[in-house]
Order: sequence, then C-alpha cells, then structure tokens
Amino acid sequence: MSIDGIAIRAVVHELEDLLIGGRVTKIYQPGEADLILHIRNRGRNRRLLLSAHPAYPRLHLTEQATENPLTPPMFCMLLRKHCEGGVIEGIRQVGMERIIHMDLRCRDELGDEVIRRLVVEVMGRHSNIILIDPASGKILDGIRRVTPDISRHRQVLPGLLYQAPPEQDKKDPLVAEREDFLRSLHFNEGKLDRQIVARFAGIGPQTAREILHRGGLGDREQLWSAFHTLMNEIRDHLYQPQIVYDRKPAFSVIPLTHLRGERETFDSVGRCLEAFYHGKAERDRARQQNHDLIRNLKNILDKNETKIEKLTQEWTDTEKAETHRIYGELLTSFMHQVKRGDQVLKAVNYYDPESPEVTIPLDPRLTPSENAQRYFRLYNKAKSARKWNREQIEKTRRENEYLESVLVQLQNAGPREAEEIKEELQEEGWLKAKPQKKRKKQTRKPEPDTYFSSERIPILVGRNNKQNEFLTHRIAAPTDTWLHTKEIPGSHVVIRGKSFGEATLHEAAMLAAWHSKARESSQVPVDHTLIKHVKKPSGTPPGFVIYEEQKTLYVTPEESEIRKLKRE
Repeated sequence: MSIDGIAIRAVVHELEDLLIGGRVTKIYQPGEADLILHIRNRGRNRRLLLSAHPAYPRLHLTEQATENPLTPPMFCMLLRKHCEGGVIEGIRQVGMERIIHMDLRCRDELGDEVIRRLVVEVMGRHSNIILIDPASGKILDGIRRVTPDISRHRQVLPGLLYQAPPEQDKKDPLVAEREDFLRSLHFNEGKLDRQIVARFAGIGPQTAREILHRGGLGDREQLWSAFHTLMNEIRDHLYQPQIVYDRKPAFSVIPLTHLRGERETFDSVGRCLEAFYHGKAERDRARQQNHDLIRNLKNILDKNETKIEKLTQEWTDTEKAETHRIYGELLTSFMHQVKRGDQVLKAVNYYDPESPEVTIPLDPRLTPSENAQRYFRLYNKAKSARKWNREQIEKTRRENEYLESVLVQLQNAGPREAEEIKEELQEEGWLKAKPQKKRKKQTRKPEPDTYFSSERIPILVGRNNKQNEFLTHRIAAPTDTWLHTKEIPGSHVVIRGKSFGEATLHEAAMLAAWHSKARESSQVPVDHTLIKHVKKPSGTPPGFVIYEEQKTLYVTPEESEIRKLKRE
C-alpha cells in the first residue's frame, strides 16, 4: 500500500520537531532512487531516508545501515556540492498533497548564503526527488530526470523552471464543514469510500474505508461524525502509528478498526514506516537486478525435469535386461536344437518356477553361438545403462534441490546476499563469470542474520548457501541446535547455546519456516537436531548437508513475530 497525504502530514510533523535547525553532515545515495541524509541536531545524529522508489516511495527517519556504492552517483555528488553542511530551515507539506519541501540554508561557491530546496514527490511510479533554487525557480537536477520522451506535459531537467504536479482540485478535509461534506457525496451511487478519496485531498483508500467503517452504512450523520472526529484528530496531530497484519500487512497513522488482524503499535511514525518497509525495496531491487538470473535458473530446472522424465523412461525400457540374459542362457543350453537360418527357438524356461515355454527370436544370419552372444551383449549394455540412468537421475535431482534452494534465496535476498549468491553460482559453474580487470579480490566473510528470542537467546540465520555453510560448519558449536524446514528448500538456522526453553525453539522454527519456500504456508514441518549430528558429504554443493537424530515440530510463520525477534 502507498502513503497517503495524512501519513505525509504525520511524517512532516515528526520531522519538523526533530530536524529543523539541524545540519546536513553527509549525503549518500545507496540506490538509484534512494537518498540518506545524515543530520546532526541537538547533539544527536539522525539518518533521514528519502525514496523515490516506484513501488515504495517514502520519507522517514531510519536506523538501518545501508551499503553505499564506491563511486557516488551524479545526483548524490550534486547534492553534496550544494547541500552538504547546510542547515535545515523548514520542512513543510504542500496542502494535503504527497509533496514535501525541505529548505536548506547553504553557501554557494562564493561563500554567500543561499537557500536550496529539496522537493520530495511521493507519487507512486511518478515519484521524484528534485533539487531546485527557490530564488529563480529553476531545477538544478532530479534523482529521476523526466525528458520530453517520457512526459510531454512536465519535464524534470536541469535549467528548466520547476512545475508542481498538476492539481487535482480536491477539497481540504481538515477545513470541510458538514454541509460541504454531505453535498460532496452521492449516497445513492454507492462506493462511498471511493467518492471520499476522489473528493478530498490526502485521504487514501485505506483511510476512506476506515471512515466508512466507523460511520456505518446508510446513516449520513454518523458518517459525517466519523469523518469530522478523525479530521479533528489529524488537525491536532493525534496520531497512533500501527501495522495491522491482516491478509496483507497494512500501516496507518490512525487506528484501523475495520481490519481484524494482529496489531503492532509504534511510538513514532518513522519507526512504523521503517518496520513496514523493512527490506521490501532492497529485495525488490535485488529481484529486478536478478530477473534474468532467476529466469535462467527456472529454465535449467525445467530442462532437468524433462531430463529426469526421459531417464526414467529409459530406466523402464532397460527392465528387459534380465530377459536378454535368460535368452542367452537358454540359447546356450539348447544350442544343439538350433541351426543357422532358424528364426526362433521354442524352449522351456527353467529359470521360471512354472517352467513355461518361451519363444526366442533369432537372427537367421548368425550362428547359434553368435545369437547367444548377441543376447549377452544386449544384457550387459542394458545393465550398464540402468546403472548410468540411476546415477544421472540422482545427480539431476540433487541439482534441482540445490537450484530450488538458490531460487528461494534469490527471491528473498537483499543486494549483498544476491551478490554472494552470484559468486557462489560462478564458483559452482552455473554462471559464467564476467571478465574483470586484474585487481586484488576483496574477500568478504559471510555474515548470517542475527535475531534474539524472547528469552534473549541469539538465533543466527543464513540468507544464502555461503552463509549457510559458514554458519553451520564454522560458527556453530557442536552443542548448538540446528534447524531446517523438512524436505523444503530454505535457510540454515542455529540457536546459540545449550540452555533455552520451548519459546526459543518455537521462534527459531518460525525463522526457519519464514526463510524457506514455505513462507506463506501454515503448519510447516521443521526439523531440529544438534550441530554434531549435521554432516556435509564430500563433493556436494554449498549448503548441502545430511543429518540424523532429528525431531520435527510444526509452525506457522507470522511476519509480526519475526519483526519482534529482529528488533529484540
């Protein structure tokens, strides 16, 4: 779900209190649509995230560390030139729209004080972050340039005058009177939530549904009362940030009484947004970057499935091998009854307890001895083929298990985990390494994710096979507890320590289910055993293990519970 104007109002109110008067000390651009501003104010350092991500546009304070590119992008360099060292003079929302202006008092190249304005437009796939000179109204640049080829109506290019997004001619809900509100809605047409969104600025579909739920159906006065009460709370900045884990998680700065899922409340809007969006943009970016790789791996899986079908059919065909051996033995025994030119031999099959008569086809061009040798050759060939087929079927199935685990990891990976997966695929020969200039390769130690149970016991989770291997065979002690979804691709999970309760075991099992192909399932089987019972067979790919002495429990992963473990 997207941020509406009411959520933007709450964010701006929070940022005004915490950031105005603060100095921008550092500016980073970790992604092509994201900015991180390091701001020092009142003796404290804070990080402000500004995102023009097409699916997850937002702004809020963040405590999450980010990995930044070695070479800053051009827009980041421009911001450093104009805004680094600047003092935040003001942060304001344009009406109830999803547009924020942040004014910074900076110094130009001559040392004179100037005002620079960062315009953050939180508008879905049209989102943007634009730096302008408010004195001239000209655009210095945008994180996403909009050329005439992209839009004929509104361009974002250096040197052009900044044009605000077109107004939608909606009414301000904070000043709406009763008569104005009631006249705006056509009660006979139905779909009142959509009408509220269409008539009033800043109200998104989720908020409109909440108003309708509070007001009930068919009663105009109750609907007005619900709307008026909520707008009074918004006007007075009485927010209650929360995430509701219904069929799909939903966040809001007001209580969502129309949803029935589990609720998680927050003491700030920024923490609420960070919890809701945590990892989403990074995983989305990684999925986009790895789209071709995921498609190629799926193609290999499909080819392997076809290969298994063919090998299985060949295996079935080679079941005639024993028949060929029997024919050869019978020909040898009854050779005195056969002469060159015969086309069949009828003989009693004394290898069968019932001793039936069988008809053995012969090649009339061959001698009886040569016919017998031909059947023995067919037997040996079929026997060798059965052994080869069995080995190939087992090998191909192991490959598929490995590739399925990699696919699960790629779909839930952040940029760093995705990079480690690519390196692993290159090392295993599934991906061709790109030729690079000779330079010293920087080896980075795998770093599994760390969680803490409700009993304050550390739980480590591998996010890819390299991390799984490092966690299970290098970090974990023999008496630590190891968990993995039963016969389902997923991550290795390790509980550090010997002493813990059922709550920790259950939470670790939830982590194993959450980081597996069964994330969206219920009653997921999870095996657990001690590390000393987990072995890696020689010659197997990274992350592959066999284990014994395991017990199985069943859990249903809940995102809200997983978040609590990460924040503990």
